[in-house]
Amino acid sequence: MTHNSTSGRPSVLIIGSGFGGLGMAIKLKQASFTDFTLLEKSDRVGGTWRDNTYPGAACDVQSHLYSYSFEPKHDWSRKFGLQQEILGYMERCVEKYRLADHIRFHAEVQQATFDEPSNQWTVTLANGEQLTANVLITATGQLNQPAWPRLNGLEQFTGKVFHSARWAHDYDLSGKRVAVIGTGASAIQFVPEIAPKVARLDLFQRSGAWVLPKPDRAFKRWEHTLFRRIPVWDRLYRYLIYWKNESRALAFTRFRWLLEFRARQSKRDAQRLVTDSTKLKHIIPDYSFGCKRILISNDWYPAINRSNVNLVTNPIDRIDETGVFTSDGHHHAVDAIICGTGFRASEFLSPIQITGRGGKSLNEAWQTGAAAFKGITVSGFPNMFMLYGPNTNLAHNSILYMLESQFHYVLGCLESLEQYPHSAMDVRQDRQDRFTHVVQQSLKNKVWSSGCTSWYLDANGRNTINWPGFTFTYRFATRRVDTADYQFLYPETPN
Repeated sequence: MTHNSTSGRPSVLIIGSGFGGLGMAIKLKQASFTDFTLLEKSDRVGGTWRDNTYPGAACDVQSHLYSYSFEPKHDWSRKFGLQQEILGYMERCVEKYRLADHIRFHAEVQQATFDEPSNQWTVTLANGEQLTANVLITATGQLNQPAWPRLNGLEQFTGKVFHSARWAHDYDLSGKRVAVIGTGASAIQFVPEIAPKVARLDLFQRSGAWVLPKPDRAFKRWEHTLFRRIPVWDRLYRYLIYWKNESRALAFTRFRWLLEFRARQSKRDAQRLVTDSTKLKHIIPDYSFGCKRILISNDWYPAINRSNVNLVTNPIDRIDETGVFTSDGHHHAVDAIICGTGFRASEFLSPIQITGRGGKSLNEAWQTGAAAFKGITVSGFPNMFMLYGPNTNLAHNSILYMLESQFHYVLGCLESLEQYPHSAMDVRQDRQDRFTHVVQQSLKNKVWSSGCTSWYLDANGRNTINWPGFTFTYRFATRRVDTADYQFLYPETPN
């Protein structure tokens, strides 16, 4: 199947239908692009909000900011959106903007190859079908490949094993002995939900997490009325949340001493809510506040304090048919193992094989770590644009703000391509290197590189995930496309 645009406008393939893919599709439609297709491996849209259906799944960014600025929702039930409500919002966006005709489900992408003679991308699906288009936009996100723990004997366990991002809703945990491996952002939400139901919960923790209270509550009826009747109030509310969140970047990037105040608050909460002195000793981290993702919860500490929750800090040695052995030789007999071990965040675009100019793969280009100009374009891969690419994640604000900056920049690139018909734009290596150098230098003295092991760091210990500054500086950096940053390539013409 070939997408050769007859309108003179580039044809576009988008991989993924999460917030990135859907938002980009809406913006393409609003800019009168008609020849675009979203390829979705699953049977419905939603990305991480479709996959993560574990009990208690919710967002840790406020609802009004974790939604498109161009598509406000006035009736969020709570200050922080729950998984089903966020997914419902995304599905309504598909309906409102009539995107259904542009989405192909069960279309898992295995390969994407740039063909130099024709300046086209050829995308191969898992069923062997091939599609071609002028432009490839990847919107696969950073949290779509579950990270399974590498544990000896996991496959020998005869009980139930599942990952929190692939929750087994058909398995009743009531009265069961359950092992939870990991104490990250997912576990902090589902452990308090399942702890009252299970007979015993063995919580295997590698390192504690810094936890702050979640300022969450249901919106009152009069607030909903205000949001609905006075749209400017809705906008102002969003604006205030944005600046409140943005101010946190000062602590992460400029004034690290401010983080100490929050660390003290977290310690005080733990001391007040966890009465077991042994548990208390282990749940307060020994690394700097903010080095790993800061978690927000009102029920994590009370859950840890439960008598049927056993906090295990000895490393896991191996797993046998009936349970988990720790390094001290203790055997924890369990009926089920839940892996709350997060995602392979720094493996951007895996497991898709992407091949650019000269037959060079993206894996080869990124041997020393993922890098992209403005987190969007990679030298040697013309007309490929990444959403939520390297170094565009945030620790302090809404990723949707970053995505909207990227939508704007990608549209600018497509407009540039219209000025140079039939061309493909490839970011210059020196521009990409200079940008990457500035980002990496900026990250050097930040709290994320203060000595802990986190998903922000890749196998080389390089932070390929986080943006080192304010979101408005990123928006300024992506406000327009400078064509001097790119070389424009033309297809080879036959003699």
